[in-house]
Amino acid sequence: MGTIDNGQGKTLAEKIWDRHRIVDIDGEQLLYLDNLLVHEGSSHAFEALNALGKHVYRPDQIIACSDHYLPTVGRERGVEGIADPAIRNMILRLGENVRRHGIRYFGPEDPNQGILHVVAPEQGITQPGLLIGGADSHTTTHGAFGCLAFGIGASDARHVLATQTLWLRRPKTMRVRLVGEAAPYVSAKDINLALIALLGAGGALGHIIEYAGPAVTRMSMEQRMTLCNMAVEAGGRAGIVAPDETTYAYLKGRPFAPAAKEWRQAVAYWRTLPSDDNAVFDREVTLDLHEVSPTVTWGTSPEHALGIGGHLPDPAAIEDDDQRQEVAAALDYMGLTAGAPLTSIKIDRVFIGSCTNGRIEDLRAAAGIAFRGRVKVPSWVVPGSTSVKRQAEREGLDKIFINAGFEWRDAGCSLCTAINGDVLAEGERCASTSNRNFRGRQGVNGRTHLVSPVMAAAAALTGYLTDVRSFGETIL
Repeated sequence: MGTIDNGQGKTLAEKIWDRHRIVDIDGEQLLYLDNLLVHEGSSHAFEALNALGKHVYRPDQIIACSDHYLPTVGRERGVEGIADPAIRNMILRLGENVRRHGIRYFGPEDPNQGILHVVAPEQGITQPGLLIGGADSHTTTHGAFGCLAFGIGASDARHVLATQTLWLRRPKTMRVRLVGEAAPYVSAKDINLALIALLGAGGALGHIIEYAGPAVTRMSMEQRMTLCNMAVEAGGRAGIVAPDETTYAYLKGRPFAPAAKEWRQAVAYWRTLPSDDNAVFDREVTLDLHEVSPTVTWGTSPEHALGIGGHLPDPAAIEDDDQRQEVAAALDYMGLTAGAPLTSIKIDRVFIGSCTNGRIEDLRAAAGIAFRGRVKVPSWVVPGSTSVKRQAEREGLDKIFINAGFEWRDAGCSLCTAINGDVLAEGERCASTSNRNFRGRQGVNGRTHLVSPVMAAAAALTGYLTDVRSFGETIL
């Protein structure tokens, strides 16, 4: 992704990168960041800044949310009522830091509290053309709006807090074209899992992935956010989608979006952002959606994914030694038998939520299955934000879930990160709409199967990984 001076066009990512570049030194470039997104886990960055006796350089461009540590039950007791002192103190510390530095905080008492990667888009903070850094790797979500967004560590976050700039090396670019039309019940989550299985968990390492093609153009903003959310699961530095009329319609009128004359000026600029026709990408990949079915992970990496009609792999049939050992180890950890059908896997719990699948469209889709029966296993629905929760309750989705036996909770990261008290019991198996299925991700020796919202709802009603298509067409 070098500077183009030979008449060759630029990619969307290159346009944004170059607009924010300040200086180049020894292969690294100093970039100006428009926004930094932080949460309770950013305490180390604030502690380092405070220890130096420095203040946040541009507090108006920092956004904080309480999401990772905030419990999803018992909110009526307030933060001081949280029993676990470690969890309570993380939330209190973030509150102290944002007050000290004058940062906008969507905290426990804010009516729009929620997950960073849900709140910032729904508030209109995330906009095309911006360069955004975030406190966790799923900051890639924001690229759905045609901005460049990526996660950064504590030391880099401290640098941004102090200077609003960051040193980085230019990533390469990859264009992933989605062609064909997705079948019923095939969602952006299924497409993600199929793509990661194709590329491998490190297949996009060092690249910014631009998702393109007619299938992307047809997607809603919420589907695009799901798509970009898991770019990092393929090893990508960021994921991005060109802004278009769908983007503008979503943003217009939101609290932090431009208005009046500024809106017209912003849209005029945003229209210049899409990749030029003669732009060259370092790598091109095509995925035909006709080949994608409702998909589930079976192992301990997002690339361990198969269509629900498939069977578990048999290590004995794998020639490569490293791959054979990896598959055998994953099956052993997951407590699964080689060659068994995916639909034979019995689950213990269902989780619907996260920055991947905790938005209103996700809850509507899951409710469209949930109303067909009663849960067979403990099942939680955790909205991605308090705003999403209110919208779902206005639509009566909460009643559908509750009547089907689901537990309706407050907004937060919950069982996706499993650091707020919401954890799997040891050895428990969960069908989860979250984004990672690593060993212990949802609890010590917990076993995670990544699925879409409708697949999670289907699993809740049957107690097994289930082909949601067996429920037939469902319209609420």
